[in-house]
Amino acid sequence: MHKTKEENMSIDEDIIGVPQEEYGAEYHAHVLEMYKLYVGMADKISERRQSGNSFFLTLNSAIVALVGYVNLSDSPTQGGVPVFWLIPVAGMMLCYLWYRLIHSYKDINSGKFKVVHAIEKILPLRPYDAEWTALGRGENLKLYLPFTNTEMVVPWVFFTIHLTIGLISIIEFIR
Repeated sequence: MHKTKEENMSIDEDIIGVPQEEYGAEYHAHVLEMYKLYVGMADKISERRQSGNSFFLTLNSAIVALVGYVNLSDSPTQGGVPVFWLIPVAGMMLCYLWYRLIHSYKDINSGKFKVVHAIEKILPLRPYDAEWTALGRGENLKLYLPFTNTEMVVPWVFFTIHLTIGLISIIEFIR
């Protein structure tokens, strides 16, 4: 996705808090230090994203395994009220939350890299911008296929598994 000229100009204008002439001799050293900190924060977001994915993958796998182990169709009611649908519904809700979390992290990362590119405009080297250029700026899927595309499918695969288990449980209960 390309940034519009207005987006580029706004980020470029927003990135400079105090002009170099007013800031003083430490300007470049401080810009470089802030750049390093900011890139480190972007890496931390990716680590948190991976931890979130691991959590939801483990939780959904455990739910599917639990359903297979317990075999809910043997005891679909408790006190005459059907409760077998609660586990698949809980799983589907978790999947939706997982999907929204991935989408949120994608948006955060996109914003962070727009800022990284803007900071690089005032540095001697622009490694992230050069890397993005080498990857075709995301327009050539042979050069760059965002992991997010695959990552966002996984919650929907589990959602479908939970939905299928729920439907099979309802059908078995009705029989």
